[in-house]
Amino acid sequence: MRTWTGPALLAAAVATPLLLVAPAADAAPAKYTHSAAAQQFRAAGISWTSSRNCSDWNRKGCTSFTNINRATVAGAIAFKKASRCTIVVTGGTETGHSTRGTYTHRNGYKVDMSVRTSCLDTYIKKHYKKAGTRRDGAKLYTSPNGNVYARENHHWDITYYNSKA
Repeated sequence: MRTWTGPALLAAAVATPLLLVAPAADAAPAKYTHSAAAQQFRAAGISWTSSRNCSDWNRKGCTSFTNINRATVAGAIAFKKASRCTIVVTGGTETGHSTRGTYTHRNGYKVDMSVRTSCLDTYIKKHYKKAGTRRDGAKLYTSPNGNVYARENHHWDITYYNSKA
C-alpha cells in the first residue's frame, strides 16, 4: 500500500475527477399513478371519497391521486399509524384547489382528510405544535417532522414535505 505525501498527494488530488451531485431538494419528487396510490392507501386501511364519486384529476369534485408524491402517501400512512385514527381522504391532486406556490394539491404535496370523527382534531392538537393562522383563517399545526396541518372548516388540509407523520 502506497502512502501519498507532499507534492505527490497534491498531484493525485488534482488528477482525481470530482463527482458533483445535486442536492436532494432539487430532485423532482417520485410520483404515483392514481391506482398505485389507491392501492397503498387501501393496504394501510385509508379510505377516500369524492362528492362526485370519481377520480378524474381534471374534474372538480373528484378525488384523484394522479401524480401524488410518494412521500405524501407515505406521510398519510405514517400519520394513520401514529394517530390510530380512521382516515378518509377527501381531496388529493384533482383540480379545484389553490395553485399558489409549489407545495400544492396539484403538485402532489397535499391531501385533505375528513373530520367526521374528533380523532384527528384531538391527535393533532395534542401532539403537534401550534404554528399560527393561515391567511384564510385556518389554524396551523406543525408535526415534529415539519409537515403542516391546517384546520379548514370541514377538513384538515395537510402538506407533506416528507414521508413522516
